[in-house]
Amino acid sequence: MSKMKVMIPCDEANLVCDKTQYKEATLWEKIKLNIHLIYCKVCRKYSKNNKTLSKTIKKSNIECLDKTCKDTMKKDFEKVLKEVSN
Repeated sequence: MSKMKVMIPCDEANLVCDKTQYKEATLWEKIKLNIHLIYCKVCRKYSKNNKTLSKTIKKSNIECLDKTCKDTMKKDFEKVLKEVSN
């Protein structure tokens, strides 16, 4: 029978925290994260800040450029960059 690892280091906890924000973390990862957060003040703060950032971005109603617009900007930028470097 294999031993289940419950304690995780901070870098893994932060990764799971990020995955949780995007609903990509497994139940087992969430359990290990919550155990970690019980004893790690730094990761609790990271998790809190991460949630605040996600909520703020969601509330902001930012509109992203579509792919065509981005491609046009990229071509224009590359053209100007080429002109300047010559």
